[in-house]
Amino acid sequence: MRIILFILSVIPILVIAQESKIKTSNYFDDISQEERRILVHRGTEKAWSGIYVTNFGEGLYVCKACNNPLFNSTSKFRSNCGWPSFDDEIEDAITRIPDYSFGMNRLEICCSNCKGHLGHVFEGENLTEKNTRHCVNSLSIRFIAHKEPN
Repeated sequence: MRIILFILSVIPILVIAQESKIKTSNYFDDISQEERRILVHRGTEKAWSGIYVTNFGEGLYVCKACNNPLFNSTSKFRSNCGWPSFDDEIEDAITRIPDYSFGMNRLEICCSNCKGHLGHVFEGENLTEKNTRHCVNSLSIRFIAHKEPN
């Protein structure tokens, strides 16, 4: 009986750990059609529709496709643009690519691990001291809340 209780208590921990492990292949196998539209086909979700626009909990934002850590919650701020905004990224987590689509001159941001599309980065808006706004699709990321100590 003790062995069964032990196994039942360990399985959820292993599942959670596995969900947070950074993938090294098959990045886009476990995402929805809408997430694929954004991450793979470089789409954009509607403004104010994302679940993380108003989330200001303490934690970590990771890539939805591969679990690569991208942003700490301490860099998230209210930009009132309709998408989650961050003024800093985790070092080497993001790749910037010039984007001239739709007649605009922007910098696309992608996960440095799986190359999934996250959104765009804008500079010079004076919204924070760092003067940078990573405008990110909620469907491109996943939030992992910091656990409170027992």
